[in-house]
Amino acid sequence: MKILYELSWLWETLGIALVAAAVCVACATLICKAAKKKFNKKVLADLGGQVHCFMADEDVAQEAKTRGVTRATVSMERAAKLEKPVIFAVGNAPTALISLYEMMQEGIFKPAFVIGVPVGFVNVVAAKELIMETDVPYIVNRGRKGGSNIAAAICNGLLYGLRDR
Repeated sequence: MKILYELSWLWETLGIALVAAAVCVACATLICKAAKKKFNKKVLADLGGQVHCFMADEDVAQEAKTRGVTRATVSMERAAKLEKPVIFAVGNAPTALISLYEMMQEGIFKPAFVIGVPVGFVNVVAAKELIMETDVPYIVNRGRKGGSNIAAAICNGLLYGLRDR
């Protein structure tokens, strides 16, 4: 497990990803709203970052319904098609983490960084543990607690940490 007080690897990884015009893809509309409202847009733009959220898109909902999968799964697949390094912030949907893990295992996609803090009971612990088994840099909390507010706070903390370096 990576230890948060040893952040040199984190700043380097995030700095490289953001300089390469990384996008932050969130699994929940709440994270996106927090990111768009709370992030210092000038700092985010200066770092080359953008925020994307596919969860509320009508076509994502329709595709998920047609395929019999979650919107989170379809959202992660859409994000994987972006042609830039991608930083994921997952605060609600453990299926988003599971989808990311499956894409990594199949060699389809490798995120630049994962923030995985979904909250709940079903598949939450297992989904977090899957991400911790990968070689992708991550911030994941253990256990059932987490949520969109935690993911947004982590995003903000990382953004301001990069700005102040």
